[in-house]
Amino acid sequence: MTACSRNAVAAEYARLAGGYDAKSSFYIKATTRETLARLFLRPQDRVLDIGCGTGALLQRLCAIHPPPQLCGVDPVFEMLAMARRELSSTVDLRQGWAERLPFADAQFDVVVSCSVFHYLYRPDKALTEILRVLRPGGQLVITDWSSDYLMCRLLDRYLQLTGRAHSRVYRAQEHVERVESAGFATVDVDQYKINWLWGLITARFARTRVKSI
Repeated sequence: MTACSRNAVAAEYARLAGGYDAKSSFYIKATTRETLARLFLRPQDRVLDIGCGTGALLQRLCAIHPPPQLCGVDPVFEMLAMARRELSSTVDLRQGWAERLPFADAQFDVVVSCSVFHYLYRPDKALTEILRVLRPGGQLVITDWSSDYLMCRLLDRYLQLTGRAHSRVYRAQEHVERVESAGFATVDVDQYKINWLWGLITARFARTRVKSI
């Protein structure tokens, strides 16, 4: 992601942070619900939520998983401040970008990305970072818009034309090919609609490649 595009994302979500949960209530509830339904955790798993925003997914995870084993990262200070108000102080929240995660190698058993990849101008770099911080056999779960659905393609085009903080929306097969080329094996891929507008994909992948030295 270029400095210009990073600044656009940060500026837009800094402005939206205070009212984000209320304005996007339906979308947040639906995407976190569908992601959690496809997220299979062991009691000992350490989990990282990339692009955690105001912490909606982490809040729901806290109800079913030990908070000290949960981490979130987001580039926008104002979004993290909102998350901190709602989450246990034992949840580790850090400011950072998906393309340069502020964690050491092999720290997590599960990495989750919910509605983040359509913002990334360098998704391959983000996947390299995810591979780095995952432990051998770790799991990556991606939920995002799917351009296999007409309305998402139209929205994608509109956002690109208006210059909003947005990169592009991918088809399910594009997600699979990109993630597999980064060193993951596909476990399963689900496509579904949460209403007339939003068509989503949730895909699970397993880490298979050993990080090169």
